[in-house]
Amino acid sequence: MPDASIVIVIVVLLFSVVVHEVAHGYAAYKLGDPTAKMMGRLTLNPINHIDPVWTIIIPAFMYVTMGFVFGGAKPVPVNYYNLHKPKRDMAIVAAAGPLSNLILLILASIIFKVLLNFGFMNNTIHNFLFYMAFINAILMGFNLIPIPPLDGSKILMGFLTHEQADKFEEFSKYGFLVIFGILILGDLTGISIIGLILRPVINFAQFIFYL
Repeated sequence: MPDASIVIVIVVLLFSVVVHEVAHGYAAYKLGDPTAKMMGRLTLNPINHIDPVWTIIIPAFMYVTMGFVFGGAKPVPVNYYNLHKPKRDMAIVAAAGPLSNLILLILASIIFKVLLNFGFMNNTIHNFLFYMAFINAILMGFNLIPIPPLDGSKILMGFLTHEQADKFEEFSKYGFLVIFGILILGDLTGISIIGLILRPVINFAQFIFYL
């Protein structure tokens, strides 16, 4: 990957994960929890969302060891008990993040088509919009996987009974180990389970972008 593309990927990834976290915080705020707002997290300023591990260490580690960049921002704090209907609303708050990525994917695709039709297109703009669409597709698909602490697990819990949700919550402490285990296993074997899961989402992004 050329150096210019690495810069574009980092910029797009940082912007996208910040939007993702702000979407969580804004949804929580509208549903009764002002925690993120009071902590200054409803802002697109990346400094307020940088997490040493997810924003710096993990992306650097994954690029050096696996050849691609992936990471996240500091999770937006949500007080479950401030929400109007905690169980339902927590699922909505969780879904807001992937939804924001879907919106960015669609916007990037629309802007690409408009600029292309009017002749305002060059390699830099193409690459920026391409990565904006595909990185957000990956963020959306990855976060919808129902493994804690990913958003998909919180969405799933919204459909479980309280007893089932409590049992599922016990699995949360092993979530990170499972995720990294799957990533490392895929790198060692050359068969990426995450890649297989994300393939339909990537195909969808490709269809939308080049439609």
